[in-house]
Amino acid sequence: MAKRIKRELGIQPELIRGSGGIFDIHADGKEIYAKSKTGVFPSDEEVVALLQRKTGS
Repeated sequence: MAKRIKRELGIQPELIRGSGGIFDIHADGKEIYAKSKTGVFPSDEEVVALLQRKTGS
């Protein structure tokens, strides 16, 4: 997923390891996805689309 984000959006993602199945995505300091709220792990396509909307890419 990180490689795809870098390739398609030119963004270098930062991985911050957590525990207990945490998977959150933040852009510009704001949460744009939280697995704890949706109950599902997003696909690569969903993550790229979320970031595209947030960054206007």
